Amino acid sequence: MQLKGKTAIVTGSTSGIGLGIAHALAKEGANIVMNGLGDENENAEQIRAVAAHGTRVMFHGANMLRHNQIADMVASAEQNFGSVDILVNNAGIQHVAPIEEFPIEKWDAIIAINLSAAFHAIRAAIPGMKARRWGRIINICSAHSLTASPNKCAYVAAKHGLAGLTKAVALEVARHGITCNAISPGFVWTPLVERQIPDLARTQGISEEQAREQILSRQPTRQFITVEQVGALAAFLASDAAASITGANYSIDGGWTAE
Repeated sequence: MQLKGKTAIVTGSTSGIGLGIAHALAKEGANIVMNGLGDENENAEQIRAVAAHGTRVMFHGANMLRHNQIADMVASAEQNFGSVDILVNNAGIQHVAPIEEFPIEKWDAIIAINLSAAFHAIRAAIPGMKARRWGRIINICSAHSLTASPNKCAYVAAKHGLAGLTKAVALEVARHGITCNAISPGFVWTPLVERQIPDLARTQGISEEQAREQILSRQPTRQFITVEQVGALAAFLASDAAASITGANYSIDGGWTAE
């Protein structure tokens, strides 16, 4: 349990990749601050599941569009657990449309949640990390932090920006015992992706197997990444073994960005 005594905030951790990361860090002994849509009662099952690893878990419903709520989440974690040692900026949203049809409010929300929220969380967490001379910041980017796809202008812009923020922060805190790294997954098997397959099949008049193949066409392995694989990488980057790794962007995309 290499993270015993540490506390981790994982934004967007009530489902999908974030929930997988929360489980991975809890397995290593970290106390977990979960965050997501809905309130504590609505997420009780997920909270209990993470707590079953034997660590303390709290929920904070900070809206990633509100910088004051993000700051309150960090302050609440420090008050309840004594520190914020690990910050995983995972919360994100997506919208797909040609740029000339892209709703302005969708652009603003995607930039705010996928990029600005990470800035606000890092800004709030850094003073405590500096005081303790230990910290791990992990930004969940995407293959789209390294390459682009059509009709995803806001998402691609936000993820490229998050990769740049990762590097800038890493340089600023390099002498304070703090690391800042990014993980860039390809298509990960989550409930959201699982629901997209029948929708894609229906709208394109193809079978679900063909829809699955279409989604995976950019990943040479033709396999979905699992949330457990992303969680394991996050746990490694949070460990003392990764103390000299900072400013890096780790692809976990089945070879997508190698082409």
